[in-house]
Amino acid sequence: MPRKMNVLGAIGAATRARLGRAARTTALVWAAGTQALRPSLWSAPMRNVLARQILFTGLEATGFVALIALIVGTLVVVQAQYWLTRLGQTALIGPILTAVVLRELGPLLTNFVVIARSGTAISTELANMKVHGEVRALDAMGIDPFLYLVVPRVVGVAASTFCLTIIFLATTFIGGFACLWVIRLGDLDMGLFFGNIIGAVTVADVFSLLAKSILPGMLTGAICCDEAFAVGAAVTEVPIAATRGVMRSVAALFATSLLISLMAYL
Repeated sequence: MPRKMNVLGAIGAATRARLGRAARTTALVWAAGTQALRPSLWSAPMRNVLARQILFTGLEATGFVALIALIVGTLVVVQAQYWLTRLGQTALIGPILTAVVLRELGPLLTNFVVIARSGTAISTELANMKVHGEVRALDAMGIDPFLYLVVPRVVGVAASTFCLTIIFLATTFIGGFACLWVIRLGDLDMGLFFGNIIGAVTVADVFSLLAKSILPGMLTGAICCDEAFAVGAAVTEVPIAATRGVMRSVAALFATSLLISLMAYL
């Protein structure tokens, strides 16, 4: 009986810890979002941090995201066109690509790239600042670390993820059509191809795209900042914080994508 109680206690403690982290992350996202909507808080240093975050997360990752999108477009679009042509259902190319690429693959793969690049960088940078006392120094100078360090990163990651998702989708569809044109597979009417895709997009798809690109981006920024500020005084805790930030961000990405998809389809 005592052993069973110990097991139940361990499960309960782990559950409470996860719920506490989820509540803390939700509070960070809410606070960052509400503070970001106050123009008076955006001082020149905060705008500078935001610009540098967008530069690293968005602009510098454009080439890699476009490369992945081109590969996905070549694989998915060509496969869909090939099999639909054989089945005589080429009119379904728009709804299928919308469901597969726009609703699911585009936001998911883009968020993976952002988590791998920027999530790790944010956790490592802020954790090192915490270990070396830079966060305490900012607080001592009267600078709110949350406003200066967290808000620009959460907003910058979310904005960059949304822009990268749009680039991913455009590159996927354009690259897929270009590949079809090169191998001369199926109907090569550009207007008909893109018309089928645009015609298959609904209002629910637009809201789903916005939610799946912006919300996971905000969660990634908040989770990585949270893990970074949780380190103590040991330098060895920095890589642990980076790993936890990435793992929690990936879990949050799948959870939010699942919930948004369920809401969109139901």
